[in-house]
Amino acid sequence: MDAPSEEEKPCITEAKTQRTKRISEVLCTPESKLKKTKGISKRSSILKNTIDTWAAQCKECCKWRVISTQEEYEEIRRKFTEDPFTCNKKHNVSCNDPSDLEYGGERIWVIDKPNIPKTPTGFQRGLVLRKDYSKMDCYYVTPNGKKLRASTEVAAFLGEHPEYKDVSEADFSFSTPRIMADTLPQNVAGKKGSSGQVD
Repeated sequence: MDAPSEEEKPCITEAKTQRTKRISEVLCTPESKLKKTKGISKRSSILKNTIDTWAAQCKECCKWRVISTQEEYEEIRRKFTEDPFTCNKKHNVSCNDPSDLEYGGERIWVIDKPNIPKTPTGFQRGLVLRKDYSKMDCYYVTPNGKKLRASTEVAAFLGEHPEYKDVSEADFSFSTPRIMADTLPQNVAGKKGSSGQVD
């Protein structure tokens, strides 16, 4: 498989049991080759379709490191191109340590984009994988609990709430990760494009 383009980078789902897969967002280096894991069968599953783990790939050794919180992950992603992630940015971790994650296996991977703005304080950013695995949808939850699903809704909300005058529309991005079709369960109906995504 070819390396992800500069505009695209990953996300994963981690299986806690044989019946459930869980999603976690991941960033990878532009030079990375995503290698398929062989010999591991993918099982039919009931998908928990929201992000639950975050990870980033080291620019130096290309190993995956789990990121503790969404806030920390978003900070890494915000400046991923100008300040790539390396293992030594995690406490007591180096490139000599084993990788936290491996591509394939019991995980669904989706390629995230770098340089997405960090979610404004008090707001929450969420991603949901559709039941048919066709794509992910992005939304924001405001401090008062309102869900925003598009830039027009963000503009309307900020216009109606002057108390958020320090928050800009540019602080929100509805860009969504790209699903890697070769990591989906075998029973999923869908066609792979040449890049491995669900068409």
